[in-house]
Amino acid sequence: MNIILNHQEIEHKIRRIAYQIYETFSDEETIIIAGIADNGIVFAEKIKNVLEAISTIKVILCQVAIDKQNPNNPIQTSLKPEEYSNKCLVLVDDVLNSGTTLIYGVRHFLDVPLKKFKTAVLVDRNHKKYPVKADFKGISLSTSLMEHVKVVLEGECAAYLS
Repeated sequence: MNIILNHQEIEHKIRRIAYQIYETFSDEETIIIAGIADNGIVFAEKIKNVLEAISTIKVILCQVAIDKQNPNNPIQTSLKPEEYSNKCLVLVDDVLNSGTTLIYGVRHFLDVPLKKFKTAVLVDRNHKKYPVKADFKGISLSTSLMEHVKVVLEGECAAYLS
């Protein structure tokens, strides 16, 4: 396994993404950071912590549960739709592989009127099955379909390519 991002680099990417989100939503009082379980919510929480340290924006965390084997199954969120209705929302995941998880997440949130909607990922693999892009990304990676990206966000953070 090759390290593509070490702990310090991941911390730097999180900080940069948080500043980009702040610049995009600087005129807002509240934003929702919706992290896709499992790693996306950890990444979202790290972004939330930096955002709260650098801005006065109230950041509300929302966990998004998508059945990755059957993405057509109903998506569960830790907030009720009326809690994010007409608000600004950033959908967050750790890795954008084919785009399947992110596109189903996007589709779910399109059922509710949002003020502004963006996406953020730590690693964008550039292998899109669906026409989805990350508005904020830590790193873009051109990999083969046989390669796998693993992101560890607990303890000593790192992103690996195998």
